[in-house]
Order: sequence, then C-alpha cells, then structure tokens
Amino acid sequence: MSEYNHKTVEKKWQQKWTSAEIFKASKDDKKEKFYCLEMLPYPSGELHIGHVRNYNIGDVLARYHIMNGKNVLHTMGWDAFGLPAENAAIKNKIHPAKWTKQNIAIMREQFKKLGFSYDWSREIASCDPQYYKWNQWFFIKMWEKGLAFRKSANVNWCPVCQTVLANEQVSEGVCWRCKNPTEHKELEQWFVKITDYSDELLSSHEQLSNGHWPEQVLSMQKNWIGKSYGAEVDFEVITKNKKSTLKIFTTRPDTLFGATFMVVAPEHKIIAELRSEIENLDEVSKYVAASGAKTNIERSQSKDKSGVEIKGIKAINPVNGAKIPIFAADYVLTDYGTGAIMAVPAHDQRDWEFAHKFNVSIVEVIKGENSSVANSAYEGSGKMINSGQFNGLSSDEALEKVIEWIEKQGFGKKTINFKFRDWLISRQRYWGTPIPMIFCPECGIVPVPIEQLPVKLPEDIEFSGEGESPLKTCKSFVDVKCPKCGADAKRETDTMDTFVDSSWYFIRYCDPKNDKEAFDVSITNYWMPVDLYIGGIEHACMHLIYARFWHKFLRDMGMINTDEPFTNLLTQGMVTLGGNVMSKSRGNVVSPDDMVDKYGADALRLFILFAAPAQKQLEWSSDGLEGCWRFINRVWRLQDIVNTKSSQPATPKDKEDLLRAMHKAIKKVTIDIEKKLQFNTAISSIMELVNTLYVYKFHSNDDGVSKEVYKNLIILLTPFAPHICEEIWQNLDTKGYASLARWSVFDEAMIKENNIEIPVQINGKLRGTINIEIDADEAAVKEAVDKNEKVKKHLEGKNIVKFIYVKNKILTLVIK
Repeated sequence: MSEYNHKTVEKKWQQKWTSAEIFKASKDDKKEKFYCLEMLPYPSGELHIGHVRNYNIGDVLARYHIMNGKNVLHTMGWDAFGLPAENAAIKNKIHPAKWTKQNIAIMREQFKKLGFSYDWSREIASCDPQYYKWNQWFFIKMWEKGLAFRKSANVNWCPVCQTVLANEQVSEGVCWRCKNPTEHKELEQWFVKITDYSDELLSSHEQLSNGHWPEQVLSMQKNWIGKSYGAEVDFEVITKNKKSTLKIFTTRPDTLFGATFMVVAPEHKIIAELRSEIENLDEVSKYVAASGAKTNIERSQSKDKSGVEIKGIKAINPVNGAKIPIFAADYVLTDYGTGAIMAVPAHDQRDWEFAHKFNVSIVEVIKGENSSVANSAYEGSGKMINSGQFNGLSSDEALEKVIEWIEKQGFGKKTINFKFRDWLISRQRYWGTPIPMIFCPECGIVPVPIEQLPVKLPEDIEFSGEGESPLKTCKSFVDVKCPKCGADAKRETDTMDTFVDSSWYFIRYCDPKNDKEAFDVSITNYWMPVDLYIGGIEHACMHLIYARFWHKFLRDMGMINTDEPFTNLLTQGMVTLGGNVMSKSRGNVVSPDDMVDKYGADALRLFILFAAPAQKQLEWSSDGLEGCWRFINRVWRLQDIVNTKSSQPATPKDKEDLLRAMHKAIKKVTIDIEKKLQFNTAISSIMELVNTLYVYKFHSNDDGVSKEVYKNLIILLTPFAPHICEEIWQNLDTKGYASLARWSVFDEAMIKENNIEIPVQINGKLRGTINIEIDADEAAVKEAVDKNEKVKKHLEGKNIVKFIYVKNKILTLVIK
C-alpha cells in the first residue's frame, strides 16, 4: 500500500461529491428531515481556524444524520451587507459589491477544500437584490401593521462608523463593530416594534429549555428583556407659573411614603418643557451637555453619583403631599422605564448615597429586625412605619395594598415594565438594504409600491469616507415621484440594520430561488424549524432575539406554522492562541489553507473536534494537529494489516472480543454524536478501536471478522474525516459512497461482558484481581485463584482460614 497522499485524495473526492450532487436536498414527505445550520458568515476575505470550528461541528452532525437515513438540509450563504465592505471601498477605491463578491469567492473555495457537505445550489448572499427585495417587502408589511414606525429618538451614534447603533450593538460604551466609544444624538429614525412581542419572547423560553438551548443564553435573553412587576405613579410637578406631571415606574410601591426626592435623566423632556421656570438654567444646561458625552455604561456604572438640583421646580409626593426636590442625574437613563425615578434613600443604597451627597432628607418607612438607616440603606422586608394607614403591615403584604389604594386615588396603576426597547433599524450608510419609503410633501410618508420592489442600491456612487451617507448625494436615487399623488418627493436614504438580513435567511434557504414570493409555505413548513443551530454565544441578545421575533411575526402573517425558528442551539467555544481569542483584529489568526496544505483537511477537522469539547474553549496547537495527522496515517496503514493473513487462526473468543470492542465503539460514538454532542470523546473511542485492531493478531484468518470491524471503523470515522474514509471505502470494494453508507448499529447483547475482573483482598490488603465468568460459583472462583500466579505467591505456605466471596464484587481471604 502506497503512502497516503491527502492532496490527491481530498481533491478527488471533493470533485466526486460535487459532480454527483450527493448533498443536494429536496423536500420528501416520506423521509424524516433534519435541518442542520451554522450561523452564516460575513465575507471578510478569508476563513480562520475559529470559523472552521463552527462549520466543522455542523458538518459532522449533517453527515451523521445523512448516514442515519434522514433527509438533511445543510447549506451555506453570506451575511454580505455591512460597514466593513463600505470601509474597504473607501480605503481601496473599490465598490463594496466587487469587494464582497471577491471575498465570497475566496471563502467558498476554502469551504470546499475542507470537504463540508453543503448543498451549494441553495447558496444566498444578503446583498443580492433578489434577497433584500423581501427585506423590503417584510418592512412594508410591518409598516401596514403598525410594527414599523419613525420617530425622533436619542440614539447611540458611532462617530467612527458614522451611523446609528441599536442598544444591543453597544457593549460597555463601545461600538460592537469598530470597538470605538459611542455618543448620543437626537435623530429621526426607523424602528421595529419588537416590544409587542416582549412577553412571548420570554414565555416561549419554555419550549427552548430542558436542554434544547443553553441555559446561559436563555438567562441572558431574560435579563436583556428585563420584565419587572410594579406600579406606575404620577407625581405632580409645580413651579411658580406652571404645572406638569412626572410619571415613574417602581417595583417597590410599598416605599412610596419614603420618597424624599426625584431624579430625571438629563435628556428628560421636562427640562425643556419647564426651561423658563428653572432658576439655575446655566448650571443644569452644562450638566446636561456633560452627561451627553458619556456612554450609558459609564453613566450607570459610575461609583461617584453626580447630579444637579433643578431649582424652581418641585414635585408633590402623591401619598403624603410632601414637596420634594427634583434632580437631574446621569445614572438615570431615558431608555429604561420613564426616564424618571422616585428616590427612597432609606431603602435603596444608590439613593442613600445620593441623599448624603446632596443633603436630602431620609425617611425610614420599613423597619426590619434591628435595622438602621444611619450608615446604609435597609433594602429588606419588615413592618411598615411612617406610612399612614399602612403602618403595622408587613412590607410584603403592603405591596399589593398600596397599589390597590393608589389606583382608587387615581394617581397610579399596577403595571409591568420591560428594559427591552424597540429595535432601531436605521443606518446612515450605503451598503445595506434601502428602506423602501418615500417622503412626499403632500402625502407624508408613503411606502414604495410592492410591484416596484426591490429598491436597488445605485452603483454610480463615490465613497469619500467623509460626511453623510453617499446615498444622500445621489440625485438619481433620492429624487422620485410620489406613488400616490405624483408630486416631487424624496426617497429615504437610510439603509436597514444588517441584523434584518440575518433574521430570516434560514427560511429563505428552504426555497432560495423563488422569485414570486419570499418562500413557498408548503416547502418551509416541511423544513422548518431548524433542528440544530450552531454559533457563538455572543449572539444571544442580538441575532437570536431578532430572529425569534421575526419568526413570530411571520407566523402571525400566516407564513410559517411554528413558534420558534431553532429547536436546538449549540454555542461553540472560542478558539484561542496563546490564551487570546483568535481574531483578525488581534493579528493572531491561523489560516486553514496552510494547515490543509500541510496536513490535509481530515487531520484539521479531527484536531478541531478532538482537542476540546465543542462548547468549551479550544487552544490552538500545531503539535495536536500533527498527532491527528499521524492517526489518519495509522488508519490508512490498517488496510494492509487487515488484508495480511496471520499464521495462527483466531479462536471464537478472539473473534468475540474484537466484535465486542467494535459494538462498544459504535454505541459510544453514536451516543456521543447524537445525544451528547461530545465529539472529542467520540473520536477517542474511534482511536481506541484502531488500537485494538493493531493489537489483534489474527487478521484474515478469522472468518472476515477483522475486515468487518475495519469497515465499521471507517463508517464511524466518515463524519469526522470523510476524504480518507471515501478512499478506503472504495479500496474495500464496497458500493457507493462512504458518506451515504448506513450508519453502524450496535448489538446490546454483544456489548454485555461474559467475564468480569474482581479484586482479591488477603488479610485486608489488595493483592490482585482475578477474571471470572459473571455469576461464577465458589468452585470456579477457587479455580481462578489457583491459576493466578500473582495471588498464589501470597498464599504459599499459608492456610486459608476464611474464604469470603461476594458474588461479582470481591473475594476476601484470611490466611495464617
């Protein structure tokens, strides 16, 4: 047998798979489907090892289910819109479409060299007008249903990317894309009313729990949506000449009598509304400006609570009529609750610190056992005091009673609040889906007629990198006629957040060539939901929430018949190098091309899954990859070994032991792939079976047993290392493709051991073990002792006083 040449073999089988279209999927109502999907990549130019891990996991599972007779949908596409392409266009003087298509071609070729089992006939790119046409169609449908709307809002602005960001796209005060600090701006923006689905996004977590989705992801979504129960209360605001109202939300209505001041966000509308009444307007204005320069993270996490009293304005505590001061403070944010809070310093530590700093009174209204508010706030339960008719009640009991009372009084109501905010989808950049709306001076905002979709991005654009979106200066794009009245009008120049593109692409995969509708419901109802979705946990509060919302919207439109898009979710661990996450921005990436060229795709695929559990961090190691390459070659050399006849024939026990090892391996690998998603231990079991075949001495003189075991070994290895397995499968004179072979089935009866090892204890010390048949009687155990040289030497010249055998457990001897 010649040496294994991975370059020749891998290229050969990749071409054969492509020519035969063995991974092409089609709807078949007679077969059980399995939709396996990895999160689609951004075409940044080249894959690195961190990417490969994600797609490798999906490929193993897709191949496994194909071999188990399921109708598998496994495909690939491109999340092709976004800022990097536009920035590259500016830097390299190239149109983003050309840059993107070049990168797609490079990455597609890399995927193919790795031997992934994609149905490439379903490939999509979100920058294709035939794809984003349907983004626009969905947007218009949301507009018609009141889910898409435009309003002025204080938004997150990235001065580097020159665009607005959704709340989910700002992490620790920096832009998720360029990692530079963000700031705040007041702009007219387009939103999607995702908050209409807040409750269902939480309640349907029940369908995703119990192991279907990682609990960490569900917890992250729950915290992000942030549902809380409490009361909305109106505080009257008075000045010398005007009156107004401040609405607050509190989860602690039992502490209302202890509210001694109020705090509003620096951006709160009441400051502008009562501007003429503010006695220290310059001081307040300077504070508002300084707060605007801080990020929300800086504001909410700052230990030093800053603020300014708004003089000339007071609030009336509605439960006791007390006049209390109002402060502007940047730790209160406009995008949570109402942008105003009642401050109860006796029972909230943050308020306690603020009250001490600004010398505001502290009124205790809940008394705990031995509690004191002299040195810190008391935040526990207790008896109500200084609270009028509620004195003496427990604070827990008072919660509901206070709400009932304020509802009767007419200045408050029981309510539920969410941290979740509507999805801001406007982006002030070129390379995205144009928002299909027109501004008419006569008719107002008018959607583009459906028959005129898609609104295509103009190609005659210059990218300077300065100022506003280039769409604003493109007259051929901006200047249009109103579709309702025919008057001169202007087209919307904002484009959609790229998370719109990735919110439904997995459904388009089911019917990617449809030019009449987004997808055929009869086809998508066969394939959806995705059975297993694979991607990073960093998408928990962006993509995975947006996709769930979009799916529910489509369900309510009658376009899909399931509540959730992804039945199971696997979040793979990061790949690190030198302890740091592998990424292009850090310059610590490893190219898969180099590794495939040197060691082969199969060795790389094996190492990535063998080095660590899929959900855990993986530290890159060239030594580990080389070890997997050596293993691949050991499997190759077994062809000669199993076909070389041994001089001595195998006994029935020899054959039985080898078959038992095979069935054990089949069971372990099957369970590890399908039930546990533990690919590293599955590979370890395959390696053990290879070792067993090397130790076995009766090849080709055992009635074909070793060849049967080798054949099943190749089947088990195929999802992990498909190229070499196809070549060996062919050499074994088997029919068809290894990739389409039926998965091996284990025999439980063969796995059961006939013999067991039990310990032998002599005078309290372990002196060895003996091999006996299960349920052996005492005579058989004595015979085994007589045949065991290690045990016998401790009995020489001694008398056995006691012989105590606990069936199948232990033998205890007492000797003199």
